[in-house]
Amino acid sequence: MRKTATIAFATLAIALIAGIAGFTNRTAAEGFSTNFQNANFSDEDKSGTYTFDTSHTTIGFRVKHMGLVDVPGYFRTFSGTAVYNAKDAAKSSVEFSATVTSIDTGVERRDNHLRSKDFFEVDKYPTMTFKSTKVEKKENQLMITGDFTLKGVTKQITFPFEVAGFAPQKDGMKMGVTAQTTINRRDYGIDWGSNMENGVAMVSDEVRIDLQIEAAMKKETVEVPK
Repeated sequence: MRKTATIAFATLAIALIAGIAGFTNRTAAEGFSTNFQNANFSDEDKSGTYTFDTSHTTIGFRVKHMGLVDVPGYFRTFSGTAVYNAKDAAKSSVEFSATVTSIDTGVERRDNHLRSKDFFEVDKYPTMTFKSTKVEKKENQLMITGDFTLKGVTKQITFPFEVAGFAPQKDGMKMGVTAQTTINRRDYGIDWGSNMENGVAMVSDEVRIDLQIEAAMKKETVEVPK
């Protein structure tokens, strides 16, 4: 009985020590990230032309299926540049292009269907693009407006975005940006699955866009402020 209790106590002690160590490591890692994000970089340090880092960027979307759950997807092949002016946001701009055939929802059969004439018709419309026409600050939020082209249709869209922070690298600066918005796929001639069955559409018209962008600017080494 005493031996069993001793083993149980030892196991609990090890678990507590591991938990404390894990908490300490997480706290240190979070502090490292936060120090960069809150570092007092100058406007000059942060301003310049950034290129999307494709290995740390996701171009994602979600579409509701049969009114039940959101099915996620991504475009895996893309490129983009952003000119960022930290002092005057109105002088900033963004250009972006994605190869539509690179769509990936994790199900090959569904991806092939999405590439067909029912949806994106990638043989005829291989890319989608966005080019900003205006960036402005509204209260505490940045808004970007631009021309979005999908399946041969161009429409002007406006959506909010947030600069998540900055981090120095050996040959310049990195910037994080997040943005979310919604579009109506039928505005771009993508109608398949919109017919109602038992009062519910197979595929929702509304598509939620989620952008998590990390971009790099090449310039002289930027030191972390003390």
